[in-house]
Amino acid sequence: MSTDFQCGREALGARLSELRAETGLSGKDFAARLGWPASKVSRLQAGKQTPKVADLEAWATAAEQPASLPDLVARLRGLESQQRHWRRQLTAGHTPVQDRYVVEYRRTSTLRGYEATVIPGLFQTPDYARHLLVQNADLMRSMRDTEAAVQARMRRQEVLYEPGRLFRILVWEAALYAHVGNRDVMAGQLDRLVGLIGMPTVELGIVPLGAPMGITPKHGFWIFDESRVIVETINTEYQYANDDVPLYGRVWDKLADAAASGPKAHRLIARARGTIAAT
Repeated sequence: MSTDFQCGREALGARLSELRAETGLSGKDFAARLGWPASKVSRLQAGKQTPKVADLEAWATAAEQPASLPDLVARLRGLESQQRHWRRQLTAGHTPVQDRYVVEYRRTSTLRGYEATVIPGLFQTPDYARHLLVQNADLMRSMRDTEAAVQARMRRQEVLYEPGRLFRILVWEAALYAHVGNRDVMAGQLDRLVGLIGMPTVELGIVPLGAPMGITPKHGFWIFDESRVIVETINTEYQYANDDVPLYGRVWDKLADAAASGPKAHRLIARARGTIAAT
């Protein structure tokens, strides 16, 4: 459990304790009013148990402060946005992070993703991934375990060949022109993208530059089995659940409406490939 999550849960518990204290009841008597075991009240107040929305509703009612419920629910929703700072995650290098993603992808049946600035890790060649990992290690001043991390990232891609999975990935066209490494690295990476078109487990869409769009291009995000969303920023990885999942789903749908797939996506990649060959 992350430190950020636990701190937030303890803060929510402290607020519940305040509401209970305002009633003048002891924890035991408050539990009796709720019809709960005293141990549950104690765990919630100490931040040792995550409440459900129904628990918060019952607590606000028992405290005779129904107006406090929106704040309590908002605090709970805040817990559902878990933060994992890259600096802490990369203490032991990039390989443990890549290994964690291998596990997460293997337990996912359907993945919807969008990237605006880089080719997604699921589709990267070893050379392309190697350059990105070196850049990130330099930026974050983390341990450089590049070759092991590249191998772990390639293991993540094994799920692309497993029946019963579906990877619906959108890439903004600009990412095809963002040079990572030299011309040969980029040419190999774009050839790799072309090879993915038509795979039974992959739906690749390229959102063209200049295409009419129902929404402006956003930051990258990943929706795992329609149950949680992962968003990566420069310094933090965020995980969202519940009401945020359909929100990101709507963004993905609007981007997908503007995306080219199949032969049209092939042509866009080929055009970027031709530009690289000409430089």
